[in-house]
Amino acid sequence: MTTVSMTVNGKPVSADIEDRTLLVYFLRENLRLTGTHIGCDTSQCGACMVHVDGRAVKACSMFAVQAEGAEVTTIEGLAKDGKLHPVQEAFRENHGLQCGFCTPGMIMTAVAAIKRHGAMDRETIRHELEGNICRCTGYHNIVSSIEDASKKMSAA
Repeated sequence: MTTVSMTVNGKPVSADIEDRTLLVYFLRENLRLTGTHIGCDTSQCGACMVHVDGRAVKACSMFAVQAEGAEVTTIEGLAKDGKLHPVQEAFRENHGLQCGFCTPGMIMTAVAAIKRHGAMDRETIRHELEGNICRCTGYHNIVSSIEDASKKMSAA
């Protein structure tokens, strides 16, 4: 067992875990942050996307011990003071989800992309989403949601 310590959604956390524990399982099982989904276990679908020190990473492809000392943000950490993050709000306004399973990963990917690019066109958004799979939609409303949020966030 190894003791791992990090900051998750602004709160310091620490736990004794097996060295082989993936970050996604640490978040879901040790911290009960179940918004980070496990969709494939092969880093193909993007449902497990979180931010580690500001970078979007697939939590199923990273050991929890690799996040030692890091600042981790999950979908649960985006809303502040009961107010949705602008990307979350845009998904709500633009009907950017169906079953919702992929939505946390899509939103976390979008937040990181907007930080890097600012306002994005639809082609850039589709390129940024290449590591995320939605099995329900044709991505039209997801792309529209991200486009809307990127414009609003860049104008602010």
